[in-house]
Amino acid sequence: MAQSIEEQILTIERALGERMISHALVIVRAWLNELGENNPYEEAYYRISGEYASLFDEWLTSDDPHREETLDKLTGDTYRLVDATYASLRIRRGLSPEMHGFNPDSPQSVIHYFSSCLQFKDSDLEWFTEVVNDPERAAVALMAVAALAKNTRECFNEQGIYALIEGIRGANEVVAEQCMANMLILMAHYDVRIDFFPDIQNALLSAIDEMDDEGEQAFQTLCALVRSSKSNWREQIASGEVKIEDLPEELQNLLELTGDKDNIEGVMGWVPNSEQEYMQGLILMLPDTWIFSALIGESQERASHIAIVYLSVGHMDLMWNHIEEASAWLLRQLRKGSRSAMDYMNYGHCLLLQGDRMMAYEYYRQARQLCKGPKEFFAIFRPDRRQLVDHGIPLEQVYMLEDKLINQ
Repeated sequence: MAQSIEEQILTIERALGERMISHALVIVRAWLNELGENNPYEEAYYRISGEYASLFDEWLTSDDPHREETLDKLTGDTYRLVDATYASLRIRRGLSPEMHGFNPDSPQSVIHYFSSCLQFKDSDLEWFTEVVNDPERAAVALMAVAALAKNTRECFNEQGIYALIEGIRGANEVVAEQCMANMLILMAHYDVRIDFFPDIQNALLSAIDEMDDEGEQAFQTLCALVRSSKSNWREQIASGEVKIEDLPEELQNLLELTGDKDNIEGVMGWVPNSEQEYMQGLILMLPDTWIFSALIGESQERASHIAIVYLSVGHMDLMWNHIEEASAWLLRQLRKGSRSAMDYMNYGHCLLLQGDRMMAYEYYRQARQLCKGPKEFFAIFRPDRRQLVDHGIPLEQVYMLEDKLINQ
């Protein structure tokens, strides 16, 4: 059975992540055949195919100290060919509309265009750069940023990414923060691919450096993104924790422009209900990404801070080497009245690693009681088995604990 276009994209991403250019070009060749003769991508296809074949032939007979660099560049070029061909194919198949501009005075038109267009004109992105630098049009800028970020996540677009980076330098603080949040998401989403786009890496780091705060604002945005996987503006407004009138003026204006004060999904950059699962998966990936490493650097203070932030949303992942800090933070949460099974379980982990097996079992037991059943408890406990063993708890003791907790 033939692969769907979505499966083909996944195959290409996996192949190019390993720099397997020929494997990706097989699918691109099929796309070009579908686009027909005289398509604008044939020349690039034959150039990349030829250069890759020559590189392989040279590898068979000689050593070239620049081969890795050449291979990385060819991989980046292949990604660009894939993106351009993919966009044209989606339009040809009717999967995406062929866009011919937008009405800048209509919020709905701006949202539709920047969330749907796959082939931006230079003038479109010039308008985007202009509006993100105009404090009086912050509400429209926020709509355009959210729409462009969503679009670029679905279909990688270098121009769109550079436009978002330019937005980080914008005059409006809320818009700049929105651009930063979306760039962090995109860099994590495209972590493997972005290795082959060093100019984008450098442009983003340059924009962060221009903030003149040693990346602190970008780091705090990263922390906010992690926290957002647990709650979002919609939930906070619905619960009364945050009132619409307390939001920044730009966001209030944005809700007025859209004509629906309940429709804040996607507009403010944090986690829409429909993307909760996506964001939760993304924050688990973040510590292994290039952008995470760039923002944490060698700072032990930031490493400790972000570890606590992860712990605050129920993930012990970064705290295994900071057990004393984790233990102190979790104990404060429990004394404040936390009824989170995850907090009880993680505190049990800390006690177990500190040698207090009896109290560890008591906290595991309380975590188990807060869960609806054994399946729910072990869904959060079993992923931590490996870490417990790696940090000195014999596997048979972990099994014995599980056995005693099954029927609590």
